[in-house]
Amino acid sequence: MTQADESRGIGPDSEPESGPDSADHSVTSGSGSITRETVLAALQTLGGAANKAQLARALGAKGEDRALLRGILRELTAEGALASPKKRAFAATDQLPEVAALEVVSVDDDGRVFARAVGVEDLFGPLLEMRHPKGAPKTHAGPALGPGERALARIFRAEDGQWMAEIIRLLAPRSPKILGVFHRGTEGPWIEMADKKAKWDLRVVEDPRGPQAKEGDLVVAREMPRRGYGPGRARIEEVIGRADDPRAASILAIHAHGIMQGFSAEEEQEAASIRPLATKREDLRDLPLLTIDPMDARDHDDAVFARADDDQKNPGGFRLIVAIADVAAFVRPGSALDRGASKRGNSTYFPDRVAPMLPETLSADQCSLREGEDRVCFAVEIILDAQGEKRRHRFFRAIMRSAAKLSYEEAQEAFDGAPGEKAAPLVEPALAPLWAAYQAMAGARERRQPLDLNIPERKVKLVDGKILEIRPRERLEAHRLIEEMMIAANVCAAESAEAKRQALIYRVHDGPGAEKINALADFLGSIGLKWTKGETPTPKRFNALLAQAREEENADIINEMVLRSQAQAEYDPENIGHFGLQLGRYAHFTSPIRRYADLMVHRALIRALDLGDDGLTAEEEARLPAIAEAITITERRSMAAERDATERYIAAFLKDRVGAIFPARITSVTRFGAFVRLKEIGADGLVPVSLLGQERFRFEEGSFALTGERSRTRFVLGQTVEVRLLEAAPVTGGLICAMLSKPLAPVTRPERRAVENEARFDPEDRRPMGRKPGAAGGKGKKRR
Repeated sequence: MTQADESRGIGPDSEPESGPDSADHSVTSGSGSITRETVLAALQTLGGAANKAQLARALGAKGEDRALLRGILRELTAEGALASPKKRAFAATDQLPEVAALEVVSVDDDGRVFARAVGVEDLFGPLLEMRHPKGAPKTHAGPALGPGERALARIFRAEDGQWMAEIIRLLAPRSPKILGVFHRGTEGPWIEMADKKAKWDLRVVEDPRGPQAKEGDLVVAREMPRRGYGPGRARIEEVIGRADDPRAASILAIHAHGIMQGFSAEEEQEAASIRPLATKREDLRDLPLLTIDPMDARDHDDAVFARADDDQKNPGGFRLIVAIADVAAFVRPGSALDRGASKRGNSTYFPDRVAPMLPETLSADQCSLREGEDRVCFAVEIILDAQGEKRRHRFFRAIMRSAAKLSYEEAQEAFDGAPGEKAAPLVEPALAPLWAAYQAMAGARERRQPLDLNIPERKVKLVDGKILEIRPRERLEAHRLIEEMMIAANVCAAESAEAKRQALIYRVHDGPGAEKINALADFLGSIGLKWTKGETPTPKRFNALLAQAREEENADIINEMVLRSQAQAEYDPENIGHFGLQLGRYAHFTSPIRRYADLMVHRALIRALDLGDDGLTAEEEARLPAIAEAITITERRSMAAERDATERYIAAFLKDRVGAIFPARITSVTRFGAFVRLKEIGADGLVPVSLLGQERFRFEEGSFALTGERSRTRFVLGQTVEVRLLEAAPVTGGLICAMLSKPLAPVTRPERRAVENEARFDPEDRRPMGRKPGAAGGKGKKRR
């Protein structure tokens, strides 16, 4: 199921509640004086970290109590509540020492560096933003850190509660793992690097005791310390496949981004033996609930049903039911399945395979809402008025039987009045009422004015492992119907939790920052469209711009530039609303088979609404910030892996078309060249600056152009061009092109002056930038 990027939100701090989920979770053997809570409190008293002997002394543990302490420490470590910052020591994962070794885990689009503390076996603790000491000159502050690099840092909390780390000194980085293709050349074995950013390949130091690679093997290696100025060297650690395997693109992406594959024996055993927790359920088996998904989907999270509301006080209204797989009934807090799902964070989808969050026994069978089979579900009934606005809702657990599994294409044919053989009997009882309810909801969406971007996705179609075609993914009204109904259910989840003052993980999306909006305004000005600097950005204003751009030649690049101006959505137990969807509160509820966030929301609702004994535990609630950070990282990791795999498949598809000419559009300009998008299949390639023409072209950031040093002719962002494909590298996913089109004419002096004046205008104080306050016109010092 495709779904628009949704919002998040969270209610006030939860209040203590009675019932099974708020009970003391201590181990009950021994004297009973040592509990999970007293162990965590003792750790805090001991400065946040301690070994077993120190904890035993602090707790006065002797005899049986020492065995009890060891059991509690194992249990808390398995659940992720404790970590080992150093050998034979324990620390709470939501607490950090004042000084620690940190490892960079991600760098965001704004260049901010995020890290976690280094433990004995793994990283632990909350995500911290790293920075160089205040006052350090930029030229001496040290190099920008990248993922995998380590530093000793001083840790503190900022005024807003965000964990921060100030770098004391860089540590010797652990050599990063390297992916590539093994070759045996005349000068010895070497690795063709799979990272398109790598500047050179590496020589292989063969180890007779290690893996023995053959020509064309895909390998994982680790770079060795450099000796002088010779070529880099690496030692092979693992052979992971063959470069000539049609699935090589996915194999490389999985290993490059650390996507977890397979499941432990304990997880598989649990999945095979577990049965849904017995609890009170309503019977929905008489309702024609439908699943509408991609044609090849196997994990069916959601089913929908609608009918006209028979309440006379709601004329023209609808009763909508969204039924979601009840994964919480199978995956219990602290179980092997739960620990594995929390580490994976989500399923990752590649053209040839899925790396699922849950074992197939659950994801494609017991939890999946399969056609004609009884399944437990977690449902929400939503009452809509004739205008598609929600009047009320209620959550309940139920048992259902899907009346049919339809593809988006089959549903769309029925909505268009030409149902196929399978959909025809379902039109009157199920599909027609769904369409009528959606029409009303679409009106409510239009009034709400969420951000309406049109960014085409690429679909790689494989047959017997070979690429048959690559084409834009078709966007149907059937997709929008499911999307809108899932969004409605997600809003209800956030509202119900908030009404009960239950903490949970929300999906949040902040508004765009001033720097990105200013860059967008500069670009729009360069193509003759206006966006006043200092103007408050709203989805409605963006939509007006996008509507205006539909008639423009640059419509697709304008959509992309608006997308680039947006913040990334994330998970957070603090609600700031969802800018893109224009919603005040929002939480992911509808895909618990493939997203851990949704499973956590299910548990929160179960606890808040007293719907069973498998709700959110007190320990989970305390760790919500850390869980939210972790699953935000895994989501972005999966998105990067999926994107990389698609790029490699496209490069493999185009390898036989090297030398062909393609119409394209310039989507980005940099100092080293222009990125172009081939219109035929939406592939992105690079035209190096050396292949733009006969003269040298320089990057001019303010004008979004590469300008010829001699002629002042330009290649500009959004320009339509023709390029020749020179190189397609399936190993890296890179495409190299040569420019065939001529550059645009130079900007005239008056045009250039207008652009410069606009760039110097400061909307904050309404005066030319660089002019001192109170200075007479023309006498202020210009900013260079």
